[in-house]
Amino acid sequence: MKTENRILAPALWATTLGPIVTFLGYTYGAYAWPGYDGMVKTISDLAANDSPVQLMMSSVFLFGALCDFVVAIYAKAFPKPARIAIFLAGIATIGLTVFATPNQEDYSIPHRVFAIASFIIFSIWPLFAIRRGPDAPPLLRPVAAVLGTLFLGAVSIWFLSLWADDNSTITGLGERIGVAVQGLYPMLVIWHSWYWLRKKAK
Repeated sequence: MKTENRILAPALWATTLGPIVTFLGYTYGAYAWPGYDGMVKTISDLAANDSPVQLMMSSVFLFGALCDFVVAIYAKAFPKPARIAIFLAGIATIGLTVFATPNQEDYSIPHRVFAIASFIIFSIWPLFAIRRGPDAPPLLRPVAAVLGTLFLGAVSIWFLSLWADDNSTITGLGERIGVAVQGLYPMLVIWHSWYWLRKKAK
């Protein structure tokens, strides 16, 4: 099989480790900060300038961005527009890390812009990954890609609606669900595509 039509090993490692490290990071961060309520408070609050676990959580964010870059480079079965979108999502993650939330009572406009950009990109990237024809992995075909985008978009809109509601008591939970979905979906697509292409090549 040509390299251009393969999912290479670094992409498999990156798409798997990214969600795992993110989950462990914000779970440990919440545990290490007495009084932090993960149901209400966002993951970004763990990386705020007044957070006692800022350095650890910021490192988790940057590791996630690195994983995005690796996927963008080595998931060669994805069309180039999808790989560019994933690369831009990594840049957005770096941006929201650099422009951290100032404290638990305030917010940073650049941080919010980068965070929203990240959620949008991770909601629509399947549309850029569409491939047609018998050589296309099933989850990259038009119907699957559109359904995946609708699902990701619905979850993101739900979280962003919670984020915009000052009276919401489950904003943190909503973000964690959104982050999990946006991490696990590409992992599913990449592993399934790798397996399908490998089986087809035999």
